[in-house]
Amino acid sequence: MKPVVWLAEGLGLGRLPLAPGTFGTLLGIPLYMALSAVLPWHLYLLVVLAAFPLHVWICSVGARAYGVGDPSPVVWDEVVGYLIAMTAAPPGWGPIVAGFILFRAFDILKPFPIGWLDARISGGLGIMLDDVVAGLYALAVLQLLFRWWPGGYAG
Repeated sequence: MKPVVWLAEGLGLGRLPLAPGTFGTLLGIPLYMALSAVLPWHLYLLVVLAAFPLHVWICSVGARAYGVGDPSPVVWDEVVGYLIAMTAAPPGWGPIVAGFILFRAFDILKPFPIGWLDARISGGLGIMLDDVVAGLYALAVLQLLFRWWPGGYAG
């Protein structure tokens, strides 16, 4: 197996038989913790978004390896979506868990335009775009929570 396919599979988490997207998203937690520990939020976001072409390529290679448009073992898109959701989140386990739950909810429920993107754009770009938008939706809700909820939700 090519190393890039293994990366597309979330270091193998996408091969788990139940809820591969959920398990793949878990890989985003240590990546978020590492990046947010050394980068201010604006550089964190820049790093995640500047690597978008790389993310698309990783998902494209993973999809080609499986021979289908959006194979469930390819979960790198979930990792990136979660990283987007966690932009500028306050430190602590509360935000980490809230971001995880919100991102997975938007990714699974696919409110407009997430489902529309998922159904109409193919290849690595299509694999990535619906999760990017799910991450943006989760980011918006997280920002509202910790800015306007009394006391925020610091973990």
